[in-house]
Amino acid sequence: MINAAAYHFTHVEDPRGLADHLHEAAGSAELKGTVLVAVEGINLFLAGEEQPLHAFVDALRADPRFAGLQVKYSASTRQPFAQLKVKVKPEIISFRHPQATPLAVDGRAPSIDPATLARWLGQGGRDDNGRAVVMLDTRNQQEVEHGTFAGALTLPITRFTELPDALLPHRDALRDATVVSFCTGGIRCEKAALWMRQDGMDNVLQLEGGILNYFEQVGGLGYEGNCFVFDERVALDPQLRPQVE
Repeated sequence: MINAAAYHFTHVEDPRGLADHLHEAAGSAELKGTVLVAVEGINLFLAGEEQPLHAFVDALRADPRFAGLQVKYSASTRQPFAQLKVKVKPEIISFRHPQATPLAVDGRAPSIDPATLARWLGQGGRDDNGRAVVMLDTRNQQEVEHGTFAGALTLPITRFTELPDALLPHRDALRDATVVSFCTGGIRCEKAALWMRQDGMDNVLQLEGGILNYFEQVGGLGYEGNCFVFDERVALDPQLRPQVE
């Protein structure tokens, strides 16, 4: 069984029409999981047999709007989702800051690839200019309990919309650091990085593809524990093995 996690920002003029199409396509491929569709793009977590899942992804990428879709894959011994849900939402992840999307500004927030971050962490938590690197966890407390980067700044939040207020007491301490926002698959740290830069924090990068991409590319260097995922596997270790089979 193959699991796919992906998101992509793009203008969707008819979210309901796209949602109906994706529901039919995923259902025909016997995939299960969740797909969120909004005017700003899509966010999906799906699982199924390898060939139908890859065929679904290939068909989605054939749409010019999703040609650049980046997918994180992992394996499991059984289907981790109970059913297929395709929903239309105001955002592909709720944040309630309308400008915190690459569609509203001049592109994405600057990012850092996993290999470069691993090198920074391996050289004492300093970037190439000698500045201290602060890992900012944009996930909620339940997720953080399963694992996070060593020494990361974690916030007492239960939902992503609480992040701006929870970050406020830490802003002065972050002023002279290189801040790397991270999350599970990239979408929350992307929105958080955009919002922080718009709010005057020009020293923020996003971890490209989130923790799952970091695990896939470099393993668990600097990370302690597992990464919580939103399905019956509960969490994945740095080798992308599920906590619950």
